[in-house]
Amino acid sequence: MDRQTTLAFILIGIILMIWLYITAPNPPQQVQNQNKQNDTLQVENKEQIKSSKQLSSPIKKNNEAFVSKSDTIPVKTIVIETKLARYELTSLGANFKKVFLKKFRNWYSADSKENKIENFVQLINYSKGNSYGLVLVTQDGIGINTSEIKFDYNGSTYYSLKENDSITITFKSNFENNRSIQKSYTFYSNSYEIKSDIEFINFQNHISNNLFDITWENGIRFVEHNSVDEANYSDASVFSGGENVIVDASSVGEKISKNFGGRIDWIAVRNKYFASVIIPSNPDKIESAYIEGIRNKVGFDGLVERYDLRLTVPFENQINERKSFSIFIGPVDYDVLEGLGRNLVELVNFGSFFGLTFVVRPIAEYVLLPLFQFLHSFIPNYGIVIIIFSLIIKILVYPLTKSSYQSMKKIQALQPKIAELKEKFKDDPQKLNKETMKLYSTYGINPAGGCLPILLQMPIFIALWGMFQSAIDLRLQPFVWWIKDLSNPDVIYDLGFKIPLFGVQQVSGLALLMGITTFIQQKMTVKDPTQKALVYIMPIFLTILFMSFPSGLNLYYFMFNLFSIIQQWYINRNADEVVLVPVANPNKKGFMARMLEAAEQQAKQQQKKKK
Repeated sequence: MDRQTTLAFILIGIILMIWLYITAPNPPQQVQNQNKQNDTLQVENKEQIKSSKQLSSPIKKNNEAFVSKSDTIPVKTIVIETKLARYELTSLGANFKKVFLKKFRNWYSADSKENKIENFVQLINYSKGNSYGLVLVTQDGIGINTSEIKFDYNGSTYYSLKENDSITITFKSNFENNRSIQKSYTFYSNSYEIKSDIEFINFQNHISNNLFDITWENGIRFVEHNSVDEANYSDASVFSGGENVIVDASSVGEKISKNFGGRIDWIAVRNKYFASVIIPSNPDKIESAYIEGIRNKVGFDGLVERYDLRLTVPFENQINERKSFSIFIGPVDYDVLEGLGRNLVELVNFGSFFGLTFVVRPIAEYVLLPLFQFLHSFIPNYGIVIIIFSLIIKILVYPLTKSSYQSMKKIQALQPKIAELKEKFKDDPQKLNKETMKLYSTYGINPAGGCLPILLQMPIFIALWGMFQSAIDLRLQPFVWWIKDLSNPDVIYDLGFKIPLFGVQQVSGLALLMGITTFIQQKMTVKDPTQKALVYIMPIFLTILFMSFPSGLNLYYFMFNLFSIIQQWYINRNADEVVLVPVANPNKKGFMARMLEAAEQQAKQQQKKKK
């Protein structure tokens, strides 16, 4: 989660806690000790790490005995056109040179009607070198890195696949003593998944430690207009032990690295909306995995993250030995990844806050996202989908909202009696708290009842936040007027400077509307004079924080606030006046009353011990 998003949640939480503090009697302070969670990433033993590092840093360079016989042939580029992508392979390293995704345009060509391939997203950092490579060390300490080797290729240099077609491309590099390495790729017209086979011929007893590395170097290209926002959602990860373990380089200039052991289902690198994943056909046969990443500044205030991935694979010393993998290079789209299985949907980031992933993710994954997609199945404009979506969510949380309004009304009606108690027991805070809780108990009022429904809505709030922040469905999707891209802020003015602390420079129209409706809503609901400051502070803070958020997210909260205002107006107009009536069983103690009583007893016991 990026700095501004974290700051937003913290400030919202602080405001809610202040609200609780003002509207409820002061409970005794309680100190809770919380054990720190152990890091879930398990580092391999020193010998294994040493062995893995050796493979990436061979002690000798290629000598004539291990130079490929294909070294003098010209480099070829092979193009494979599928329904979804255009792949450009190179015989240098038998590797990917470029991968264009035909369903996703570059941000700078979103309005172009031309279907030139250059207008589409391209994910390979080809200028940095090869991506999908093979590295090994021979028993003589000679390093072989296939990215530096030319491979033979015999076949057409252009293929166009029709519906349900597939094609296999094979590269081969021959060495002395009848040894050779063969790399094959199978492409499918209707899938982003690519099958990859690597075959060793006559390499038995020639590979050091009987281990070799499959690598993905230089991550994937940043392809969005806002590189800072893209960096905040970029990371690398390994699915191991039934969970997706993320490695995120969050500090500029500082390298981060992790080793993983045991079963490795897949290893991936992603930017905000796209990913590259290497999937072993036999996850149990992977020795270990390794990720190294770094975040760097680009230009004046841009950011970029680069990750190198490595799978260490056992070599079983066969004369002809083949290892199979799948490669995914495509969108982080829930439906696409779900269709491929193997827990790849874990790449979709629905957001998390203070460890609430296990609560937030199911809400987003099984309720909010299906509802959002269902609406879009018959409403083409995503802006209208968001408006209807916000109305439906408002209806779903109405019972909680109604309960909150009713509780607040009762608390407001009780304020004159509480004021009398404050005057009567102004010199005895403990007695004041006790009598106040007794008053609440007499009329059956929960002092936290106004805020509790809001807190119960927080998992939904966070799930929506995560879904709208990273939903590829909204990428480059226009709404109306100045709102040209629901995945980016709808900028109406540039200040020319950044607001201190928040780092905001551009003014968002929808963020302003969201702030105005928040103010109106607060003005309608907050009647306690002691809370007047919140009516002004909260909308201002939220407006500034939401300036840099996607316009789709701001559109949702603006409409949600608007529906809340209409709902509040209706309740205020039609609701009967609250009449305070003592409950039938006033002696039944609530949670806060029991807390105060326990604190009082504890204080008495401590005083006895001191005596």
